[in-house]
Amino acid sequence: MSVKKKYYAVAVGRSPGIYEDWPSAESQVKGYAGARYKGFADCGEAEAWLADPRIERRAGASPAPAAPPPPARPGALIVHSDGGCIDNPGPGGYGVVIESDGERRELSGGFRRTTNNRMELLAVVVALEELRQCARPIDIYCDSSYVINGIDKGWARAWRQRGWRRADGGAVANVDLWARLLDLVALLDVRFCWVKGHAGHVENERCDVLAGLAARGADLPEDEGFVGGQGVGKN
Repeated sequence: MSVKKKYYAVAVGRSPGIYEDWPSAESQVKGYAGARYKGFADCGEAEAWLADPRIERRAGASPAPAAPPPPARPGALIVHSDGGCIDNPGPGGYGVVIESDGERRELSGGFRRTTNNRMELLAVVVALEELRQCARPIDIYCDSSYVINGIDKGWARAWRQRGWRRADGGAVANVDLWARLLDLVALLDVRFCWVKGHAGHVENERCDVLAGLAARGADLPEDEGFVGGQGVGKN
């Protein structure tokens, strides 16, 4: 009788990541206060959950307060971004606020049918393409663990090196946007900073409003990357 391989995603522990056996994962979470982890039969599902872990809380438990985002680096341009869909998939949009030397710009756009993850990615891509010639540091504040972990944990670079395949051999979703983002972060001095969504962060809330308005716009164009199949998958 064959035994199915299992993967363990550790979101909060001594060394977060994906482990292929329980003893390795257990050593990261045993005795670690507030450890968060989950087992999966599929590596792609483990990666997707680790990118945006949704953890059920006990009834009546109060959520832990979110840590404030780090301050911007001296001299950095500040980018706030958000994206989402009315349904997933469905009409979607992105919103961006760029702050520089006391001035601010807003960017937004929408599509007839797309996904939350594509809009989160596109918001960052649009902002960095706007700042392609920038010689200053760029600090991006967003609430998408999917985007931040994809870059900061090296997942997207590893996917590209494997011919856009996940560790389990499955196809990676949103290849068109990940490729654009990887090229941009290679050119620029970019730092990603996570903020908790819908938690009163003024500019994050503004980006959410911009994305929602864009998603509800008239005569929205097609998201060609999604229509072509790049937006379908577990990542």
